[in-house]
Amino acid sequence: QVQLRESGGGSVQAGGSLKLSCRITGYIFNNCGSAWFRQRPDKERELVSALYTPRPSTYADSVKGRFTISTDNGGHTLYLQMNSLKIEDTAIYYCAAKRRSVEQGFYKCSDDFEYWGQGTQVYVSS
Repeated sequence: QVQLRESGGGSVQAGGSLKLSCRITGYIFNNCGSAWFRQRPDKERELVSALYTPRPSTYADSVKGRFTISTDNGGHTLYLQMNSLKIEDTAIYYCAAKRRSVEQGFYKCSDDFEYWGQGTQVYVSS
């Protein structure tokens, strides 16, 4: 059974930093795709950053230059380093991964992010 568990959320003042972690069990983060999403109050869930190693990571325009996505070497933990936090970064942050399967001897990646964590709250105050 695949499980993702986020940690590292909390309250911070604007301009501060937080590092989110997402530990995965029953699976590893791989080149099919790993990502961080967030849902701000009264907003739709949005993609913050995605990792498709070895391709370059992608970032939402609103976080470019401030956030960095990464994994550990074993693919067991996904990170999101968040610097220069703004009030508008306040949200519940979710990690997610696409599913990799083997079909006829070849790897196949799911189209959607199928594995999700429960979320961790980030609150940025002035």
